[in-house]
Amino acid sequence: MKVSIIGIGSVGAAVATAVKNTGLVHELVLFDRNAIRARAAAEDLGHASAFSYDVKITAVNNYRAIRGSDIVIIAAGANQKVGETRTDLLQANVAVINDIVPRVMANVDSKNVKLIIVTNPLDVMVMFAQQLSKLPASRVIGTGTMLDSARLRAILSRQLSVSTQSINAYVLGEHGDSSMINWSSASIGAVSLNDFCRQTKISLPATTRKTIEHRVHNAAYEIIQGRGATWDGIAAAVADLVRCIINDERRILTVSTVSGQGSKMLALSLPRIVGANGIVATLTPKMDATESAALRRSGRIIRTNYDSIK
Repeated sequence: MKVSIIGIGSVGAAVATAVKNTGLVHELVLFDRNAIRARAAAEDLGHASAFSYDVKITAVNNYRAIRGSDIVIIAAGANQKVGETRTDLLQANVAVINDIVPRVMANVDSKNVKLIIVTNPLDVMVMFAQQLSKLPASRVIGTGTMLDSARLRAILSRQLSVSTQSINAYVLGEHGDSSMINWSSASIGAVSLNDFCRQTKISLPATTRKTIEHRVHNAAYEIIQGRGATWDGIAAAVADLVRCIINDERRILTVSTVSGQGSKMLALSLPRIVGANGIVATLTPKMDATESAALRRSGRIIRTNYDSIK
């Protein structure tokens, strides 16, 4: 399995480490316009491989080297800084995706390749990349709210004193400030979240849920404030998505992909079955009226941002 990563900044380098550590990749290509940075990352990661999996790691600044890639991960672009929202990156990163995607497609097998988009604002970049690549929507996949959902599960795990592995709770919509928590479908093990709270005598009132929503929405801002950027969480999400594709696991992940056409075209995160050929199916979770309205609002914001680049 050959995987190429485009953009070896702090996020791309972390993604490279996480993907290598899956043990599922035999060849990893690190592409960056800065050849010195790419070589340094490849050398460092190559040294680390001596302690884990034997992976062929190549540093390049020429797109020809990505030929034969089964998966191409696009992590290039401006990163969110203190005081910025993901949407603030829109125009700069549209130019980045506009430059990268045609070059990638000129060097990969369009009948096989899967594109994973990490660049923000994520959902708009998924839409733009899918249109540029002309690949089926099922094979242009954004990490979406995978990380947002992981943050939610981590918070709930501490709140409920139960493993994250037993929590099925999702953040849906935009990977951004308009995302929403799908409380109506949340479950712990085989029981609904509300039933779990009743049975364990744990209180999770509306005020607490609002606090949890605030923490999920602001997690990235707090991390950026403290360390300048977020990279470990998103790298783990990308590696999990890569693992799901390579192993044809058909797990349910809240990834972002394009649905609809023309003025109805939209990419946002919903629970989706992911396998070897990309996205297999999209699921429609149970929602109350408030949640449905919040998801529609999130979709409108994404579409408005996409329309602003045309």
